[in-house]
Amino acid sequence: MNDRQTMPLAKAINAGLRAAMEKNDKVLLLGEDIGTLGGVFRVTEHLKRDFGEHRVFDTPLAESGILGMAIGLAMRGYRPVCEIQFDGFVYPAFDQITSQLAKFHARTHGAVRLPVVIRIPYGGHVGAIEHHQESPETYFAHTPGLRVVSPSNPNDAYWMLQQAIESDDPVVYLEPKSRYWPKGEVDTAAPSADMGETRVAREGEHVTLIGFGAQTTMNLQAAQLAEEEGVSVEVLDLRGVAPVNYEPIFESVRKTGRAVVAQEAPGNISLASEIAARIAERCFYSLEAPVLRASAYDVPFPPARLETQYLPDVDRVLDAIDRTLDY
Repeated sequence: MNDRQTMPLAKAINAGLRAAMEKNDKVLLLGEDIGTLGGVFRVTEHLKRDFGEHRVFDTPLAESGILGMAIGLAMRGYRPVCEIQFDGFVYPAFDQITSQLAKFHARTHGAVRLPVVIRIPYGGHVGAIEHHQESPETYFAHTPGLRVVSPSNPNDAYWMLQQAIESDDPVVYLEPKSRYWPKGEVDTAAPSADMGETRVAREGEHVTLIGFGAQTTMNLQAAQLAEEEGVSVEVLDLRGVAPVNYEPIFESVRKTGRAVVAQEAPGNISLASEIAARIAERCFYSLEAPVLRASAYDVPFPPARLETQYLPDVDRVLDAIDRTLDY
């Protein structure tokens, strides 16, 4: 097989699952309609056919039950990978994730690890209905004991998922559903950086622009447009949402003197808020302007016809860049 292939992010996740299952027969997949159907986004397509119903199995429509089953399997030595069908469906499992999965290692004084991966399609820009477009990452990033990651491109999706499955910690693996089908190159021979490492997606000199998941693509578009006006924007892709790898952020901000954090989630008490606070603490004497945020508004996700007004677009990111340069 060619080591370099072009594929959509959804297919890269499928390939990552396949590689992990071939490597370790303790890797199991469970979720709603992931078997015969292959999931509503077809991310698990053909895996039941190729690995059998004892390793890829459909569950009832009960997210709490999915996580409870996964926790039990992990305690018995398996590495379960759960799919939550949509971001807004994860809340019935919230107690299992935050009260049990995240705490069990500490509760047992390190004696028991729960290597569970929770795959969650998240974010907007797909014109979906209520409960099908949300950004719940802050809930999980706020929970000690969980690792939270989100790839922004197919190559990262392929490798970060395998790293998540190999981790002995529980990992919430957030999949930006609006990026499922755009294609990119995947190098199946050379692993990408650690799943929690912040990556410099584009080098620049005047402003540091920070994001993750689908927002990284929009940030790169904003940086390209800014360059046409003579503004050099350095774009950072977090990849790891919890814990955040801060050192590349601090290094970049010390160089540029300005920072904008962009995200699809509402801005109040959010990941962007925490990153802005950390930059203010560690880079205060390097800053030429306040750290600004571009985010969704602090209201429930609206009907699909209003999502373009609700979510931060390229213009809102560019506006934040312009405002930080005005200081």
